[in-house]
Amino acid sequence: MIEEPFVNKILKGIGVSSGIGIGKVYLLERGRIPINKRSVKEKHIDREITKFRSAIQSAIDELNRIKETIPDADVKKHAFIIDTHMLMLQDEFFVNAVIDTIKNEKINAEWALDIIVSKFLAAFEKVEDAYLRERGQDIKHIYDRLVRILVKGKKSDIEWRNISNKALIVAHDLSPADTIQLNLNRIVGFAIDIGGRTSHTSIVARALEIPAVVGIGNITSLVRNNDTIIVDGDEGAVVINPTKEVEKGYILKQHRLKTQKREFLRIARLKPETKDGFKLKVGANIELIAEMDIAVRYGAMGIGLYRTEYIYLSRKTLPSTMDHFHIYKKLAENRALEYITVRTLDIGGDKFVSDVEMTKEINPAMGLRAIRLCIREIELFKSQLMGILRASAFGPLRILLPMVSGVDEVRKAKAVINECMDELRHKKIPFNENIKIGIMIEVPSTCLISDLLAREVDFFSIGTNDLIQYTLAIDRVNEYVSYLYAPLHPAVLRMIQKTVTDGHNNNIEVGLCGETAGEPLYVPILLGLELDEISMNPYIIPKTKKVIRGLEHSYCKELLQEILRKDSPKEAELIVRKEMARLFPEDFLKSYKE
Repeated sequence: MIEEPFVNKILKGIGVSSGIGIGKVYLLERGRIPINKRSVKEKHIDREITKFRSAIQSAIDELNRIKETIPDADVKKHAFIIDTHMLMLQDEFFVNAVIDTIKNEKINAEWALDIIVSKFLAAFEKVEDAYLRERGQDIKHIYDRLVRILVKGKKSDIEWRNISNKALIVAHDLSPADTIQLNLNRIVGFAIDIGGRTSHTSIVARALEIPAVVGIGNITSLVRNNDTIIVDGDEGAVVINPTKEVEKGYILKQHRLKTQKREFLRIARLKPETKDGFKLKVGANIELIAEMDIAVRYGAMGIGLYRTEYIYLSRKTLPSTMDHFHIYKKLAENRALEYITVRTLDIGGDKFVSDVEMTKEINPAMGLRAIRLCIREIELFKSQLMGILRASAFGPLRILLPMVSGVDEVRKAKAVINECMDELRHKKIPFNENIKIGIMIEVPSTCLISDLLAREVDFFSIGTNDLIQYTLAIDRVNEYVSYLYAPLHPAVLRMIQKTVTDGHNNNIEVGLCGETAGEPLYVPILLGLELDEISMNPYIIPKTKKVIRGLEHSYCKELLQEILRKDSPKEAELIVRKEMARLFPEDFLKSYKE
């Protein structure tokens, strides 16, 4: 018996790329390729090793062909992600681990590959930070490509030519290489079972400006080829087989969003200044060089946070000073940016840095990570610092030290920076002698002694994600306590207010780069706190600028005082939503009703 198709069924996921896509489903049913796990005789081991090495070369050739066929110059800039996959395929640690498993266990290449990749993925699954955890998807995509070649041969498993006009791709997963090949003349969006906001597939989708929803869970089991679906990349929703009335509503929304996008790109070029003249710098948070142009296009004045973790996570050997230098030099040479803040390594060495010996920790989030790891592993730290310093001769780079908890850590880090500077002077290698050094304010102890820390550094950058979690003793990804995550909690606001006051009393700038900065709803509170800079996902900058330009600073200070008098974060949130709905009904009325 054939089941009746769904009508107006709504699925919720994570909207990762703005826009509305309406079209017919092209169901990409790949699934997990079954592998034959078998033992091999001693005399056949070399044959398995040769087969594995041949698969690696075929995968690299495939990725090179994909790069060569990208017609759009702007999209081609994101081929950096494909380059990273190719580097991982050639990584000696990875290749040798598989070969050693073939030799030692006397098993076939597919089985050995499965064992090694499973170990890598298990390590990533234990990571609490969603951004870092999603980097494990790159390893999974490499595994899928190699297994397909080993089991099925070189033939691609996607017949792009068979896709008709106005199709919406539905799949369990798409790799960045899959996504970058999408023909935008035929494909109007995609929806996949897994993935998150910071995955490289999501980053490519935003670069292509194609509507996308990820992390839906089970859409592949609910739709059929040629079903009509709507993908809403703003709301993170998918509608299966909408009625004509529902589809008409989304077509109107589609037109509104296109008009809004044109308006936002116009606003992106305007200054972030309130009606009464208060200026607030607005920057972007990025992790890939290719994202710089997007940041500039959407109105970033600078880079408030350049995450360097991927430089380490994309390889199993430590990057050299020159590896760091070449990446940071490309950042520094962008003349459209007023400042570029490079955050030093902000992960622990227990899972990701194979060259550093680590003991197992019960709670690595509060263990040996970030600045704590760097001032213990001096050579690891110096390699990155030398790269940043050398690149600083080419543009306005700043150094940002994460996970600081006290003055001693700052002084030790500064001593290492000074050592690096002395080495460069001795070798007559140019660098910016006046490079600014700042620290992340993300641990409650730093807020309490921000007056002391302000004497040691040139700027503060408040990381609200960790600060809120550590202050309120919650894990926001834990469903049982996530309701306690409250950016407007009076304890959090008082800590930020004290940090800003202490910074300004010592004539240093104070910025904020956590998710709170990326929520336009909170802009009046951030203005009231008199921050100097906020940084966020580049795509949110135009809306943030619109809100800044529509407010008066005097009003924001009054609103902040009203909020600070409330002892309930829920009550504070309601007041802010009500005020923003009154001032910007087109943008915030819906959030107030919710």
